[in-house]
Amino acid sequence: MSFHRIIVKLGTSTLTAGTTRLSSPRLVDLVRQMAQLRATGHELVVVSSGAMAAGRERLNFPQLPKDIPAKQMLSAVGQPRLMAQYEQLFGLHDLTVAQVLLTRADLDDRRRYLNSRNTLMALLRQKVIPIVNENDTVATEEIRVGDNDNLSALVANLIEANLLILLTDQPGLFTADPKRDANAQLVTEVTEPEIPEALWRAAGGTGNSLGTGGMVTKLQAAALARRSGTTVIIAGGSDDNVLIRIANGETLGTRFHPIATAVESRKRYILAGGHASGCLNVDAGAARALHSGSSLLPVGVRGVEGTFERGDTVRVADPSGREIARGLVNYSSADLARLHGHKSEEIETILGYNYGDEVIHRNDMILL
Repeated sequence: MSFHRIIVKLGTSTLTAGTTRLSSPRLVDLVRQMAQLRATGHELVVVSSGAMAAGRERLNFPQLPKDIPAKQMLSAVGQPRLMAQYEQLFGLHDLTVAQVLLTRADLDDRRRYLNSRNTLMALLRQKVIPIVNENDTVATEEIRVGDNDNLSALVANLIEANLLILLTDQPGLFTADPKRDANAQLVTEVTEPEIPEALWRAAGGTGNSLGTGGMVTKLQAAALARRSGTTVIIAGGSDDNVLIRIANGETLGTRFHPIATAVESRKRYILAGGHASGCLNVDAGAARALHSGSSLLPVGVRGVEGTFERGDTVRVADPSGREIARGLVNYSSADLARLHGHKSEEIETILGYNYGDEVIHRNDMILL
């Protein structure tokens, strides 16, 4: 299988090579592999832990309480040091990186979700490598994702990644804890729609003292990402050329096969989402075009009902008033009151900005 858009999640245990400090040799090697993947046409997003480890190292490993303010302080100290290393190492390969800090609130709110998606997609179009981390310096318990495994799965859904590689200090997922059970066997693939309960039990336990995750959070991430159409592989971060070998199709670690396509996942979100905020009345030509698989363009909209913002779910009704579709709208009701009936090329002239030619893209719409 060819993987065009890849997310690489680097855990603290991988970045420190099992020590208490960020491992420069490990970082150099991982960046080399990612640069090689980028050179062969893959798009890359890196979800990186390690900020707190970098902060602890910079402050000479202080004894601190295990509360959120202490973690936020360590992240505030360590994040710029971590990014400086990425900037320097990727720069050796003439690659540019960008820092993207997210919280759960950025991904729960649909408008902020779209803004985050647009930023990441714009970076990828410019061949910039986003380095994503949770915004630990401001996140409270209520808005934290909590670990970068689950954050990487959310990002995979956000940008419709083909492949999510979760690197860890183990070769993959085992049938039992290999540190305690000599008979533990590596699980090479998971194809069932639901991850078997036995594997959840086998993944019990937490990560090391440096990181916030463990194998359980990797299973959670796999369960989420594969429902977005993403293949997930848990593999050992110390394996020779692990990223290149996985991208080339070699069987390594534990592979979780996707159980939905990205488009299906998004359409399920639309159908199961909240109350539709408004309605777009379309002409007969637009109704026929929607049933043929086209997007909804402003020229086909004849009226706007209700008040809604960009990213809200709206109904689409044909000339008889019958609801024929539901989707995520790219423009607010105020914008569409000015745009409806006009051609797409007039959008920027009318509004002064442009979020795309479509009022609702066909991939963000479900026909009823």
